[in-house]
Amino acid sequence: MVKRIKSVVLMLIGLNLVIFVLQMLLGNSFTSEFLLNSGNILSRPWTLITSMFLHGGFTHIAFNMYALFLFGPLVEQRIGSKRFTFIYFISGILAGIGFVLFQMLIKGVPGSALGASGAIMGILGVTIILFPDLRVLFFFFIPMSLRTAGIIFALIDFVGLFYDSGIANSAHLVGLASGLLFGWYLISQKNRFQRKFRPPKKSKSSNSQGVKKGIMMTEEEMQEYIKNGRL
Repeated sequence: MVKRIKSVVLMLIGLNLVIFVLQMLLGNSFTSEFLLNSGNILSRPWTLITSMFLHGGFTHIAFNMYALFLFGPLVEQRIGSKRFTFIYFISGILAGIGFVLFQMLIKGVPGSALGASGAIMGILGVTIILFPDLRVLFFFFIPMSLRTAGIIFALIDFVGLFYDSGIANSAHLVGLASGLLFGWYLISQKNRFQRKFRPPKKSKSSNSQGVKKGIMMTEEEMQEYIKNGRL
């Protein structure tokens, strides 16, 4: 069971590491061929996906893979591998689109981006919604709730929009927003099915004939539905 839970996360980490090795071996020509460039996105739309597996250096990939390994298994175990994969890729793609639109409509200059940060920020957003009180060490030594850490990350990226820092802050924010929305959707789905399948408690004044029967779902059945969309 543990292997199944972690399979997608480990697969993504392994794929990122393999492609990073190829970047080191093949040089800038390989990286330039697959990174996201807002100037040619219409003719090369596949770079919205390929750029998610490229990184700008050892520190870049180390930090991203650490975050993915830290939060990925937690989310995958909670919502299932299929939904985890869907959220990861959709968040990454939307983050890339957000970066392109920001460069074209706000900054007015073309720009390039690479890295799994947008997708991972999506996973972080889901984690914040599902586990808001989870204790983390911000920058490895400041203890705080994941909710608070998420707010600080968002503020840092928002401020970064106004500076040429070389970081795709717009992609981070769009990825985070995507994850928060996905997380909110999952929570709303769970609450809806709890109301639907769990009958109201029988009051003392009512008799057995006056109480409407409901369909009772166990917690395991409900979690199975949330993970896979089926019973």
